[in-house]
Amino acid sequence: MTLKYGVVALARTTFDMAFAEETKNKAFAALDTAGIETVGPRTLACDTEQAEAALAEIARHGDLDLLLILQVTFTDATMTIEMARQSEVPVAIWGVPEPRIGGRLRLNAYCGINLAAHALGKAGLQYRWLFSSPEAVDISEKLTALASHEHSAPLSAERIEPGADPSADRVVEKLAKARVSVIGEHPAGFDTCEYDAKDLNDLTGVSVDRVNLADAFEKAKSASAERASAHRSEAAKSLAGLDDVDQEQLERSFRLLCALEDIADENKADSIAVRCWPETFVDYGCAACGPMAMMNQAGVPSACEADVYGSVTTLMLQELAGEPVWMADLVDVDESDNTAVLWHCGLAPLSMCDPEAQAEATIHTNRKMPLLHQFPLKPGRITLARLSQAKNERKLMLAAAEVLRAPMAFTGTSGVVRFDKPVAEVCSKIMEEGLEHHFSLAYGDHVDSLRQIASRLNLPVLQIA
Repeated sequence: MTLKYGVVALARTTFDMAFAEETKNKAFAALDTAGIETVGPRTLACDTEQAEAALAEIARHGDLDLLLILQVTFTDATMTIEMARQSEVPVAIWGVPEPRIGGRLRLNAYCGINLAAHALGKAGLQYRWLFSSPEAVDISEKLTALASHEHSAPLSAERIEPGADPSADRVVEKLAKARVSVIGEHPAGFDTCEYDAKDLNDLTGVSVDRVNLADAFEKAKSASAERASAHRSEAAKSLAGLDDVDQEQLERSFRLLCALEDIADENKADSIAVRCWPETFVDYGCAACGPMAMMNQAGVPSACEADVYGSVTTLMLQELAGEPVWMADLVDVDESDNTAVLWHCGLAPLSMCDPEAQAEATIHTNRKMPLLHQFPLKPGRITLARLSQAKNERKLMLAAAEVLRAPMAFTGTSGVVRFDKPVAEVCSKIMEEGLEHHFSLAYGDHVDSLRQIASRLNLPVLQIA
């Protein structure tokens, strides 16, 4: 009996649309080769109106076996959630990998299905998932299997018995007095960045101060030229290429750094979380990535997309590691060589740069504005963590990995890593558990102390690697 899938192909126009169109066509060709009948327009849905029109067309057809949401590029989860709520048949999300060729992240589809899985899990909606090339030798079997997918048993987050650990005690005491300044609201459809200030305070003792994004821009505009120039001079000691980017936008970046410093100082903030897009680009006129990377290097952990829980996790790791930390997306997994890629636009502190590489000043690949850091991560042992709210259950996610010395996978700041467990298993756990798409990381092995921190906060631990 022929399977019939309703298919909606989602994309965002800030990514590589020519490559997205090519990838979408290959995905539909794979569905055809698998003998699956598809209904719905074979065009990219790049906004809510187009996605709703696609869903309406699909709704006119009966007897569907599956609603397949093809995540051609990264998008937020708004429409995915709405489509899943309306669907009367099972829902699956399919992300397509892209080659690690050192250029821009052209699709970022893995991060898209990660974000979608978290949102679906928090909404209590069931989903199936696939991350595979449409040209994989077993793609027909993978696509047909989505119609009869069985959910694996959820992982059991373990309770940790308390034990002596002065480092854990120190971190818990730090959190109990800590403050986070959140600048702006998290983007729509980023359920991963939702937070409740009272719940966070009850859990950790951390207090949250809210800052209006427009006020932050006004602080930046009023920063003195001399102060911005001093920051540029300091950056020039480590970053190549400052003269090669738009100079007016670059000065705005350093003025924004001044504003972030002032906000942290005025609020006595130990870490910050910033709504970095689109307003910093379209309303103010520069990228926030470089300024936030410099705040990370200065010991004020900074999380993009106004991710408060991510900011608190980076603060926790910084206290343990005693050195700058970073919050990244997991953007690619490759079972063939058992590696993954951690990436963000340009947010990593300079101390994480591979000493064999030259850190560069660059522009945001989608928005074409400075300032971003660009370099591959230095090799070494790392610990990843996340104060997680996946599926509305608070827990501490942990993973251990090794950064490998490898060519830069994508522009911005990125590192090729090998987890302590097979990457396919790690990917499956992330997707099945609906974990957040932001992972905080620090160099060194801090797993044991993090487990003890969790015991003191009465949090179960979900260790995925």
